[in-house]
Amino acid sequence: MSEAVTRTVSAPPGLLASLDPLLREWLPRQRWFAGKGRPVTGFTPVSVTELLPPTATLGLYHLLVRARQPLAAGHGGQEQQPGDCYQLFIGVREALPPRLAPALIGHVTRGPLAGRTVYEALHDTRPAELLLEALRTQARIGGLRFERDPRREIRSGLVPRLVTAEQSNSSVVYGDTYILKLLRRVVPGVNPDLELPLVLAREGGTRVPPPTAWLLADAGAGAPGPPAAEPYVLGVLQPYVQGATDGWELALRALAKCEDFLADARALGRATAEVHTALARALPTVSLGHPQLRSLVDGMTERLHAAVRAVAALRPYEAELRSAYTALEDLASEGYEWTAQRVHGDLHLGQCLRSPAGEWSLIDFEGEPARPLAERRMPQPAVRDVAGMLRSFDYAARSVDPPQADWAARCRAAYCTGYAETAGRDPRTEPVLLRAYETDKAVYEVLYEARHRPEWLPVPMAAVRRLAGSGAADPT
Repeated sequence: MSEAVTRTVSAPPGLLASLDPLLREWLPRQRWFAGKGRPVTGFTPVSVTELLPPTATLGLYHLLVRARQPLAAGHGGQEQQPGDCYQLFIGVREALPPRLAPALIGHVTRGPLAGRTVYEALHDTRPAELLLEALRTQARIGGLRFERDPRREIRSGLVPRLVTAEQSNSSVVYGDTYILKLLRRVVPGVNPDLELPLVLAREGGTRVPPPTAWLLADAGAGAPGPPAAEPYVLGVLQPYVQGATDGWELALRALAKCEDFLADARALGRATAEVHTALARALPTVSLGHPQLRSLVDGMTERLHAAVRAVAALRPYEAELRSAYTALEDLASEGYEWTAQRVHGDLHLGQCLRSPAGEWSLIDFEGEPARPLAERRMPQPAVRDVAGMLRSFDYAARSVDPPQADWAARCRAAYCTGYAETAGRDPRTEPVLLRAYETDKAVYEVLYEARHRPEWLPVPMAAVRRLAGSGAADPT
């Protein structure tokens, strides 16, 4: 592929229709599919791009499709509109070699690919190599735009490998040099997973790997109907932190060896504060007075009501949990104000990497994918990220038998101490705000675990009992 490739492509007619029955079965089984529990009734194309024309050995298609599903019970069985949009990489072969057996989607029986086998192409070396080469050369293929930071060169010829750990997206590592995160559930607009690391790179920070390249799609290219006003952010290429271990794994190792985690927790608090300070310096901050806090509290209360309706175990604690939110509104009505800024939005131990030299990095600024993009980009009190990390220490401590509540409490305190050393303010000096955000996070966790991992439900329920009974964010 030569420099600055621009290629106009058109997918064969009937391609999506021929894949439809296979994708209906395959898509709901994927970890990153958000509509579990409801059947897929069909697909609406957003864009269909031929990256490699199918030959006797290999073909490759890039799809953005909206999955049509019936709405939840109580909506009369009507189909969801417009439907979640997913990014798919479809490989085409005559037959799959044994190494690609786990990637099988199915065998096409009709349409332009009849008689061929289709599979998840990111498992395959050649399609993954093509993506890196397209980013390196800043290719334009149909409605896809492969862009990169002109100050950063991309090496070619690196061997790709798909990260097989369970993720809400997909990641490909190239050698030990880059990692390409490909978003699966996508929406048009500015995605904070690209936006915030770019901002932090301009600030000269070292706590977040700077974006090297990124993949965009002009929404609606090659599909019927007018295109969306903003492109889709589909993927981000960043330096790979060689030899790094994520905080969740490190915490579990420490627990297994009956070791404390205090030095790491404190250093992680300092790293979080560095990122918050840089974001507040680079992007606008706002003051949250009574009207803004009332809106925030209303959102928390609505999420609590929805969770209580769905999870019966929450009902005995509803009134006490709601008091965490009303206490915050009471302070706001007395004239208290808080500062809001851009934050990570979904911070936990798994979103933090420690290098072999002991330096901590923060990754994955996408926020909670289930929430609207506009909400994920809104300024929030920095304590929201702090609350997420405090809950993560609790999760780690309660994932072992017997649970180590004292271990979690010490780590939580060390994290807040480290944060205060860099930020100049201790999150524990705002207990009402911290309790409200930690309660909101625990309620979210209860609903998630009840739906997806019922065996984990006792972990957030223990936090619910503590938050409802103590009236404080931390028992220490």
